[in-house]
Amino acid sequence: MVHEQLTGDKATSTSLPHGSHLVGSIPLGTTEDVFRDTSAIMGDRLTRLPDGETGERYNWIVWQYPFLAQNPYFEEVPANLQRYGQLPRVKLRPDVSPEEAHIDDLGYAKAAKESYKLFAQMKKEGTIPASYRFQVSLPTPLATVATFVEPEDQGKIDPIYTVALLAELNDILATVPHDELAIQWDVATEFLLLEKAGGPGYTYFLKEQTEILPRLIELGKQVPAQVEVGYHLCYGDAGHKHFVEPKDTTLLVEVANGIAAGLERDLNWIHMPVPRNRTDEEYYQPLRNLKLHPETRLYLGLVHFEPGDQVEEALEEAKQKIGVAQRMVSHFGIATECGMGRRTKETVLTLLHMHHELTAAE
Repeated sequence: MVHEQLTGDKATSTSLPHGSHLVGSIPLGTTEDVFRDTSAIMGDRLTRLPDGETGERYNWIVWQYPFLAQNPYFEEVPANLQRYGQLPRVKLRPDVSPEEAHIDDLGYAKAAKESYKLFAQMKKEGTIPASYRFQVSLPTPLATVATFVEPEDQGKIDPIYTVALLAELNDILATVPHDELAIQWDVATEFLLLEKAGGPGYTYFLKEQTEILPRLIELGKQVPAQVEVGYHLCYGDAGHKHFVEPKDTTLLVEVANGIAAGLERDLNWIHMPVPRNRTDEEYYQPLRNLKLHPETRLYLGLVHFEPGDQVEEALEEAKQKIGVAQRMVSHFGIATECGMGRRTKETVLTLLHMHHELTAAE
């Protein structure tokens, strides 16, 4: 059993991390497949269930590009293709002022409302545990604007996109009962900027680095107190690789502490990535400096599995990380380092079983 192998000594079940977190993407086919398979495998290891971001949403923010490109106030700039999604950027049409431009639909509320209807039905039937909340993961406005808007127009379109995204959030809040809802803000592009790895395409936001933390705090404040809120801190997963390999958890801890200090409402969870090869104490050492409130659950993204891996070896690798992390921080749950998007169904099912095997109930 896993709990007997966590340390060199025979461990008890208290050595297991408590609970798992699913970041967002779970490519198991349909939303119904995600709800059914994940509930059956994860059971009491989980408290929040996302819809898997299936279909057109499978590749994080790439599906947002058509909403920008087809907007009558914007026009495409085909040159300088971006690495992420290999898509052009957009800018304001020359005859349009920022004051008159707006975005009426981004698709997030429509997807969430459709998924929640199924979630509520399957919970009523008993397929989804009664204790689960419906989790909706949203990108920060900065991510989409920095990726898909021409640098000279990012300052103009950023507030337009922000208003549109918050309207999507409010539509979700008006539909899903607050005591059944959890909102996650996906924070990835911010770390690209904080690590100074953004390049010339991120000129506007590179100048605004000091505003990154206030922006993250303000997003959290948009979520009502009855709704859970958490942040997925991320170093990217394009090609299943980080855009920069973090030296250690120092920057992650600084951002987490800043959010916790400024949010002025419960912060229900923080998720941090753990690179696959980091079983050394140096990576985890800054976790000793975390200043989270008692209600905040930390989830460490230390579960890894790719095609060709052996399950027992992957489990042992995760146990090593758990053991090192437990020397720095006493209570945490586990997760993958990013969503499970762009993986085979077999790989995803293995990852879900690993989550269950490596944890005790929440």
